[in-house]
Amino acid sequence: MAILLCCKERTSSLPVARGLGAAFAHRIVSQGGNVVIADVLVEEGRHLADELGGAARFAQLDVTDAEQWQTVVQTTLAEFGSISGLVNNAGISSAALVADEALEHFRKVIEVNLIGVFIGMQAVIAPMRAHGGGSIVNISSAAGLVGLALTSGYGASKWGVRGLSKVAAIELGPEWIRVNSVHPGVVYTPDDGQRGLPAGGGQQADHCHGPRGHRR
Repeated sequence: MAILLCCKERTSSLPVARGLGAAFAHRIVSQGGNVVIADVLVEEGRHLADELGGAARFAQLDVTDAEQWQTVVQTTLAEFGSISGLVNNAGISSAALVADEALEHFRKVIEVNLIGVFIGMQAVIAPMRAHGGGSIVNISSAAGLVGLALTSGYGASKWGVRGLSKVAAIELGPEWIRVNSVHPGVVYTPDDGQRGLPAGGGQQADHCHGPRGHRR
């Protein structure tokens, strides 16, 4: 069996080889799972897969492209035989007031953070049914639980991920497919250090043992 791990869109602030995506992949493999890391960041994704060894593969993926999703699903089935899990971890952020958010950027954030999650869930439902069940984990955010200033499209998308996950959980639960959203607060990542942010305000994402992390 395999768990797809769908990581950052190209404009994300965190490289795939570090931060939440890498922490999730390391944890899955350490528990005996196989993982396919899917990302548009080819070099970083391949490096992480190589680091994880024979239990990991890399596949190039733009989460907004339904055809690429189907290719990744087929690759996963060919490599590992089944799909038992999906972690939707792709996301980009916004940092503007509602009055100032550019429409084009707002749409881009919704496309990646929410529609990408929707396409990904649709892509794995049939393989999970064939497997007899599975688990879908959609990474939302604390911004999907409360209203936060300067999140605009980001907050809207993360509330959408939360709602979509609840709907899917009700619909897919009778088929033994669990769907949950996770709402991280802040975890210090290596990339934060490069931006000059001090360490010590949260758990290190490279060593986290669960779906907690950078405000995504």
